[in-house]
Amino acid sequence: MSAQNVGSRDGHQAFRLHVVTWNVGTAEPPADVRSLLQLYSQPATDLFVIGLQEVNATPVRYISDLISEDSWSHLLMDTLAPMGYIKVTSVRMQGLLLILLAKQVHLPFIRDIQSTYTRTGLFGYWGNKGGVSVRFSFYGHMLCFLNCHLAAHMNYVLQRMDEFEYILDRQDFDMYNTPQVLDHKVVFCFGDLNFRIADHGMHFLRSSINNGRFNLLWNRDQLTMMKKKEPILQEFEEGPLCFKPTYKFDRFSETYDIRTPRTWFGFIGKKRKPAWTDRILWRIKPKATETEDENRLTSSSADDDEHPIKVTQEMYTCDVSYGVSDHKPVIATLNLEMRKNVETPLVTLTVEGHWSADEDATFTYTILENFESSTWDWIGLYKIGFKRASDYSTFAWVKDDEVAANGEVVTVQMSKNELNLLAGDYVLGYYSTNMQTLVAFSPTFQILESRQAVMEGLLPENINGYENKKEDRTFL
Repeated sequence: MSAQNVGSRDGHQAFRLHVVTWNVGTAEPPADVRSLLQLYSQPATDLFVIGLQEVNATPVRYISDLISEDSWSHLLMDTLAPMGYIKVTSVRMQGLLLILLAKQVHLPFIRDIQSTYTRTGLFGYWGNKGGVSVRFSFYGHMLCFLNCHLAAHMNYVLQRMDEFEYILDRQDFDMYNTPQVLDHKVVFCFGDLNFRIADHGMHFLRSSINNGRFNLLWNRDQLTMMKKKEPILQEFEEGPLCFKPTYKFDRFSETYDIRTPRTWFGFIGKKRKPAWTDRILWRIKPKATETEDENRLTSSSADDDEHPIKVTQEMYTCDVSYGVSDHKPVIATLNLEMRKNVETPLVTLTVEGHWSADEDATFTYTILENFESSTWDWIGLYKIGFKRASDYSTFAWVKDDEVAANGEVVTVQMSKNELNLLAGDYVLGYYSTNMQTLVAFSPTFQILESRQAVMEGLLPENINGYENKKEDRTFL
């Protein structure tokens, strides 16, 4: 488990979040996103949150993506699954995509997952602009992640604010304690917010960027300026903008596109100035009587007596090496420091005996706490390295005549005909139909190679380049 103990605050742990926002400009994903995800940083990430804008959403492509998931999600899952990360959920609204992946150990404590979306394009009827969000309980703390794409162009700063407030107001969840975004203990808001750098001329902008003097541009950044005026923005935190403005670049280049664009009917527009359009913010729910500290920048906390929580940003940057879009992706690494309010899984799963395709297998499950269990729940067999809940090798229904009572040990069998002939490491996962997530896992166990299949010559002699020899059987 990668969550780190925090000695300075007794009983607290720090969970590492890796948040990415990227306007991908309808492009196909690059071949490799390991740098974007910073996979080998330490301590290891607990939760990946990736928000994309302008994912290819032509009608044919959009329908195809709804059936089999989009190419970006496939690449992210293919990259993260071998390292033990599993897709928690995702939400899509035309070109807006939000996907969350977590370490397997955390999934049983990610509960009450809900998602929603809000259109703001074409007076609220078109989803090319707007926001998509996912909320859930993480070890008993209510978190919400909001991916936005707001109105473009320099002069529409007030429209951007109107859209932001509209999204916050319209997004509703079927949760009595957190019916809206700002009711959550922590909110992470990110996306192509489209705020620009006002007033400065192109020469001053380029000189400041080329010399790494980004601070000279901060006071004319529209989002920074609006934070001084808008109470709702004052509740959000953001780290310092110590990286290049992320828009607008020539594709597959680190050179800004400063060409004069053509507008409708052939008129010549103004040159596009570089801007920090892509941002990652967070908000800790303030106490009703608490006065905001104007000096807080990269750290914030909400300390009530029972549920203290703190967010600290470790890194805020962009990765200029990616060039498939005219935007560069923005990355934030944050620590969520808190005490677990929930530590008991809803269900325990226990594997009985040795498993192989030579005989039927047996396991038991026990419901430990009340939850919305159903006779439509099922328990899947997953090979280690699986990507999502639907990637089971086989499954068995839970007790089918009535919901099991708390503490009742229920025995279930899986047919030997459903088990893999080859050896491999597996887990059992309990899927709750009502909660739409995996709520429990067994310890990892091994399915042994089928002796009968070897004797009958049913296994190939060479599997993925490895000789199938009795004295040394190793399989990928």
